[in-house]
Amino acid sequence: MHSPELMAGAENLLFRCGGLTAGDQLLVVCEDTPNGYYDAEITGAIVDCARQNRIKTAVRTLPFDPMGPLVPEELKSAMKSADCTLFLSRTGDQIRFDAGMRDVRPIMSYALDAGMLASGFGRANYTGFVELKNAVNRLLANAGRIHVTCPLGTDFSGPGAAFPPSGATDVSITRFPMSVFAPVPAQGFSGVLVQDGFLVGTGSKFYEPYGCDLREPLTIRFENNRLTGFDGHPMDVHCAQMHYEKVGRMFGLDPLTMHSWHAGIHPGCAYTTPARSNFERWSGSAFGNPRLLHFHTCGHYAPGEISLNVLDPTIRVDDVAIWDAGVLRADLLPGGAEILDRYPCIKAVFDAPARHVGQGANGRLSA
Repeated sequence: MHSPELMAGAENLLFRCGGLTAGDQLLVVCEDTPNGYYDAEITGAIVDCARQNRIKTAVRTLPFDPMGPLVPEELKSAMKSADCTLFLSRTGDQIRFDAGMRDVRPIMSYALDAGMLASGFGRANYTGFVELKNAVNRLLANAGRIHVTCPLGTDFSGPGAAFPPSGATDVSITRFPMSVFAPVPAQGFSGVLVQDGFLVGTGSKFYEPYGCDLREPLTIRFENNRLTGFDGHPMDVHCAQMHYEKVGRMFGLDPLTMHSWHAGIHPGCAYTTPARSNFERWSGSAFGNPRLLHFHTCGHYAPGEISLNVLDPTIRVDDVAIWDAGVLRADLLPGGAEILDRYPCIKAVFDAPARHVGQGANGRLSA
């Protein structure tokens, strides 16, 4: 028997996000359970909810490929035949920028377990968060200047977001929950970001080592689409240089590339254990909280292969702090106050935001 909160999260996913109705066909693609990335209870709750609402549901297990999937043609055919495909698998994250998925538009769940789906992260109205994301995209696209800082010394700025001519589109999947705005191209931005704790992968490919520990905060200089230098503890500088060179060589990439950046917009997104206890799981879920901003680097594409993460960013858009030390002021967005009024469940997560995003005992990402 599933809790009412868990079933409410499943309904939010299936009906508001997936647009499913009775008689539709749902295909659920799962990761091998022994991997432990998703728990079994979230799959059971979603499948039970779908079948209770007369949605024809099939479940498939797709072996996880750390280096990026080659989705079998038979599975592609099944996805095209279904009204909706839901990935409870990192494979969905790996194909999120695959243009070939645009016609299928599968859903990727960033709620990784029953607790996340039952929380405000999973239950807050999906439609309202899409409206919120669109409001952020419009604000950034129309900005004259964007300036980002953080308590450890991050300081970079640039013009309004130069989204592609087609608009502020980002991935070829549907994200659930909706928790980030479209990646802002790095072109036109310059300055420094301060990376605390570690360098980590992006969820595109899962290589070894996936995370690179840092002794002290590392200052990373960049200009437009290039990383131009590292400053900090000599061993950290050496570690960062070697890690970028290794990952670039591994995948035939120019390692010192800076593609884009974005921040979380969903205050219900929580990650309650230290990031370093499971870098792969942390990098695949915690990013949706407004306390985190991340960069896509090491590759001329999103998401690249190395993610740089900033805790508690302040993002000023034309001198207005829309993010203030990791707190997203949704009421300052054009139309933001009206969105909060229309969706009390969204206002509730903004009024009581999750504060755990993978920090260690010292309150930072470093331990």
